[in-house]
Amino acid sequence: MVLAMACFASMDAASKWMIRDHSTAQLMWIRYGFYCLFVFILVRKQGVLAAMRTRRPWLQGSRALLATVEAAAFVLAFRYLPLADAHALGSASPLIVVTLAGWILGEKVGWHRTAAVVAGFVGVLVIIRPGFSELSWPLLIPLTAAFMWALYQVMLRLCARADHSDTTLLWSSVVGLVATTIVGPFYWTPMAAIDWVWMLVISILGAVAHLALTKAMQFGNASALQPYSYTLLIWVAVMGIVFYGDFPDGWTLLGAAIIVASGLYTWHRDRVDPSDAQA
Repeated sequence: MVLAMACFASMDAASKWMIRDHSTAQLMWIRYGFYCLFVFILVRKQGVLAAMRTRRPWLQGSRALLATVEAAAFVLAFRYLPLADAHALGSASPLIVVTLAGWILGEKVGWHRTAAVVAGFVGVLVIIRPGFSELSWPLLIPLTAAFMWALYQVMLRLCARADHSDTTLLWSSVVGLVATTIVGPFYWTPMAAIDWVWMLVISILGAVAHLALTKAMQFGNASALQPYSYTLLIWVAVMGIVFYGDFPDGWTLLGAAIIVASGLYTWHRDRVDPSDAQA
């Protein structure tokens, strides 16, 4: 889960750079094209058609389409909002996942795990203090994406109960490519050679992130993994320094410490009571 968050943060930092000169539709189309190539290579031994077989095609298809729309929404948000602000709003998703995991998945969500997620969200509030000065429509983009991301993770957990991770990755790539091919060509602008290199890097990071996330959902409860997802904010802070020279202040470091502590507490609870992390 931590590896997935690191890859997502790196991918988003690069996407924010690319979105300055190219449309969201074009970037998503290229990204899913490379993503498909990566997954095809991954499943080449068993064959694409064999890997596509699933016991829950409607679930896989809707989950993959939801992931595509969510990813596009976040890339669009980067056009209007700073990287950290967009992810701060998006960090509401773990709380939504914990709620949905109890209702939809029937997972055990004890007070230890709930407290860890709430503590992590307190860390988020510390980072974004004192809040945004005014409510404008771009703020609704990452908030909507946060709900879609939470629902996606719950659906991913359901898919993990029925299909192999290769099947889930293949559905994600194929459905995403089909969806973006419908709109991508209409928003095409010429790209420099270095832009193609960046798109390849973004696509590889996205593929690794989804693979890591799929594996995480395969072995652990969706609700149990949520405190670790807050580490995304730490990775975003690092990416902000590396790519944009945006150094976090003391409040950001304090919030990050709270977030890390919540994840470590959940890890400790899972070791003390392993049954608490089982489906």
